[in-house]
Amino acid sequence: MPLDPQAARLRARRVADAVPPLYTLTVEQARAADLAAVRAGAGAGEPVRHVVDRHVPGPGGDLPVRVYRPTDDTGPLPTLVYLFGGGWALGSVETSDGICRSLANAVPCQVITVGYRLAPEHRFPAAVHDSYAAVAWLAEHADEFGLDPGRLAVAGDSAGGNLAAAVTLLARERGGPSLAAQVLVYPNTDYRADTQSLRDSDDPALFNRHSVAWYWSHYLADPADGLDPLASPLRADDLSGLPPALVVTAEHDPLRDEGEEYARRLASSGVDVVSTRYPGMAHGFFAMTDVLDAARRAHAEVAAYLRARFTP
Repeated sequence: MPLDPQAARLRARRVADAVPPLYTLTVEQARAADLAAVRAGAGAGEPVRHVVDRHVPGPGGDLPVRVYRPTDDTGPLPTLVYLFGGGWALGSVETSDGICRSLANAVPCQVITVGYRLAPEHRFPAAVHDSYAAVAWLAEHADEFGLDPGRLAVAGDSAGGNLAAAVTLLARERGGPSLAAQVLVYPNTDYRADTQSLRDSDDPALFNRHSVAWYWSHYLADPADGLDPLASPLRADDLSGLPPALVVTAEHDPLRDEGEEYARRLASSGVDVVSTRYPGMAHGFFAMTDVLDAARRAHAEVAAYLRARFTP
């Protein structure tokens, strides 16, 4: 189907304003433009009872984390560790602020977002190891963060979804931490993807196949690294024993097919999977709750899924 009318209006506005594709900018310019676009799509963000910036140790130094607690209760809460998108080269804890506020209130649960190191300054696998280290450290220091280690999940959108999937692979390999669920929102899953959705995606006013290539070029120091399952989870030989998954995709997204193929691979490996495609939507829609009804529906779906997984 064509773009949803609300998404089509956003696209028309970008065309009218001659907004350049991020892949035509320098990394520094793209970082600023990306954050501005995310803030415009998310609006002011919902108030959350407590929002605190902290740090946790990582393999390359301390990592910033932002903690959202929707209650004054100081006891252990179910906790979602959220990894922001941005093609591993853009983004910060600010990028996912609107998403984290929304999910903290809607589940409700504690949400913690992690400021992993970015490429090209820190290429693969720095972001993977930062993300895993943060999740593992939070689980080990559950009392300090008022976290229930028996109700811990990971999530992320786009590159953040890729990192969340990689975290589950490392957690399985290293014997923990135990994860109740993974939520992957239009994740990158295969560096060498040659899917119909990728080939068909050439619209410069939308996230497209050129965007995907630009991000991978910054993330990988060597193209051979893209074959590593921690970069391309779809290339893992074995996906069994991973946590239950919700995979969200968008119809007009170059990453659609590889995200849905990952959901199928998980299911065929015995993982409990829910896969939902949002018709008429383009990549990035999940962050646009201030302007897209579908984004609000997707947040409600994610919240309901997590609520069920966090129920003892």
